[in-house]
Amino acid sequence: MRLFFSLLTLFINVLVAGLFLYSKLLPYKDRLTGNYKSMFDFFDSIFGPLLKWLKQRVKPHQVGNGLFIDMSQFIILLILLFLITVLH
Repeated sequence: MRLFFSLLTLFINVLVAGLFLYSKLLPYKDRLTGNYKSMFDFFDSIFGPLLKWLKQRVKPHQVGNGLFIDMSQFIILLILLFLITVLH
């Protein structure tokens, strides 16, 4: 059972790193090639529908004049970090 939780924690850590890379590479997805494209497509298949669903329900938060934070990405990050905490 401990091995399962360790593997699940590892997978969630990969998702956290993937969310970061996904958010940084999203504007450039049409320029990705090879392994980077397939890795991006993997994370897009996970985060794309989830972010789309959340964006319909949660509005961006204004942090300055014309400056907004995408709260859907922040919510996913908090959920993943919470899951890591709970699994330990």
